[in-house]
Amino acid sequence: MFPSVNEQMDVIRDGAIEVLPEDELVRKIENSIKNNKPLNIKLGADPSRPDLHIGHAVVLHKLRQFQDLGHKAILIIGDFTAMIGDPTGKSKTRPQLTLEETRINGQSYLEQATIILKRENLEVVYNSDWLGKMSFSDVIQLAARYTVAQLLERDDFSKRFKSGIPISVHELLYPLAQAMDSAQIKADVELGGTDQKFNLIVGREIQKAYGIEPQCIVTMPLLEGTDGVEKMSKSLDNYIALTDSPREMFGKVMSIPDTLITRYMRYAAFFPENQVITVEKGLADGTVHPRNAKVETAMKIVELYHSKQAAEAAFEEFERIFKNKELPDEIEEMQVEADNAEMGLMDLLVATGLAPSKKEAKRLIEQGGVLVDQNKIDDPFQKIQLNNKRLVKVGKRKFLYVVAK
Repeated sequence: MFPSVNEQMDVIRDGAIEVLPEDELVRKIENSIKNNKPLNIKLGADPSRPDLHIGHAVVLHKLRQFQDLGHKAILIIGDFTAMIGDPTGKSKTRPQLTLEETRINGQSYLEQATIILKRENLEVVYNSDWLGKMSFSDVIQLAARYTVAQLLERDDFSKRFKSGIPISVHELLYPLAQAMDSAQIKADVELGGTDQKFNLIVGREIQKAYGIEPQCIVTMPLLEGTDGVEKMSKSLDNYIALTDSPREMFGKVMSIPDTLITRYMRYAAFFPENQVITVEKGLADGTVHPRNAKVETAMKIVELYHSKQAAEAAFEEFERIFKNKELPDEIEEMQVEADNAEMGLMDLLVATGLAPSKKEAKRLIEQGGVLVDQNKIDDPFQKIQLNNKRLVKVGKRKFLYVVAK
């Protein structure tokens, strides 16, 4: 039923930053093979937002690898912990969500996660099922098993404490709540990004405290967003969503800085390490052109989430639009309410959803990123006549025909 220990460890190590403790994991796998029993592989996900992106896919892909090795994937939808808000990397307390909001987001998360995960050996659970039932006495008993000094070892808590930035008590409980998830499902292995390492280690300690064999930890790298600076995040608008259209997905990959090419090849397109190393050397000595490497990466990513045919079509359309300066085959049309069929350009961008706010619309216009009927407009206050259909282009990939109702 299972591959050999060495085969499994080769797959598990591939692309991982750390496997801790590795000797314990080897022993767990040996027992798994001996007893013909799959390991419980945990991935916790707080649905604070409804959309998944290819940054999330890094760890989801590793969970899929464990499934392919014959183990049981347990996806914990943290509808309860999402109400707290993971304080990891945050310099201030996050706004709390309602249980209803987290449940809605959680359903969306599950639908998108199964684009990558197999459903047949996947168990999906919601941590409100046990965390929501804990009494105040239960919480006190849990809190008694960990010290404030241990919690303040966490880098973000330590920095906030030293800087006098408030830390709410419920934030200190977050790692303990996440650890209870590991105890509840008796996780053998927990996966997470490198920023989750502290929380995963707390999970080991709480399992021990409750007399459960501690989980091993596999951490995966964090993928930078398309800006090449910050971690991929929807709030920073530097993300590539799993549900993006092939055209949008392809175009976003083509927009990344050259410095990110090999990281996207490795952790977003999942090319083998030896192939990535070859491309890396080629980029360094000039034998590989960055654009060609991006095209290869973009096509692979589109193929992963759509199809090979969709990837080829996205490439052909990209060539037409950006190389030959042609328009996409399909452009959405929208009608807007406009006084006397006229609207200011900033208002128009916000009304059509081409910009999230007037501030962002003004920035896009002033930076030369907005064209109307293929003419660049740099005056944010310019009025646009909408008696007839007008083609509005924002950035490199957003096209929309707009006309007054």
